Amino acid sequence: MTLASWSGAARPERVTLTGRYVRLEPIDGDRHAADLLAASLAPGVADRFRYLFDEPPVDLATLTASLAKAAASLDPLFFAVVDPATGRAEGRQALMRIEPRHGVIEIGSILWGPAIARSRVASEAFYLLACYVFETLGYRRLEWKCDAQNLPSRRAALRFGFTFEGVFRQHMVVKGKNRDTAWFAIIDRDWPRLKAGYEAWLDPSNFDGAGRQHRKLSF
Repeated sequence: MTLASWSGAARPERVTLTGRYVRLEPIDGDRHAADLLAASLAPGVADRFRYLFDEPPVDLATLTASLAKAAASLDPLFFAVVDPATGRAEGRQALMRIEPRHGVIEIGSILWGPAIARSRVASEAFYLLACYVFETLGYRRLEWKCDAQNLPSRRAALRFGFTFEGVFRQHMVVKGKNRDTAWFAIIDRDWPRLKAGYEAWLDPSNFDGAGRQHRKLSF
């Protein structure tokens, strides 16, 4: 396939992205640390951090310093996942391994606390970044990678519309252990179909008063 007119994608910036149920803000240690500490250390912390590169935070000062470093990073570029109903940052996610020349970018370093995990807040948090990647920045490929043993992450990738592309064996050493990496991607020509499915699912009519879905996300 010849790409005679391809001139590359734009680099993502520290922008705020707002949806119906979530707001993505450039991460800020002073503003988000206390909320993210609570979300990180809520029940289920061992499962939440099992496959992440980082360990659970030990205290507010340490996390604030860590988030200050994250806020200064351009790759990964971190966002706080804020629930506008409460105003609290309930998670984080990042755009990373950013290759504007080739139009390839990854969503990763995802930590969604129990208040938003497996909810419309988390799903819209992904949707907003995907819209930003494909429609605003002009990327050709959005990747999702996870430890091949991380079954919840693999199920999430498929639910979000990613295509499984294979397992890279002995891809990394993480926390002193071998990691085989499962590789998923959405490409630009997939996105219009997936976007239509997201918009139908995210419509307020799909949820009851408690935020429970009437129909599952499907494409």
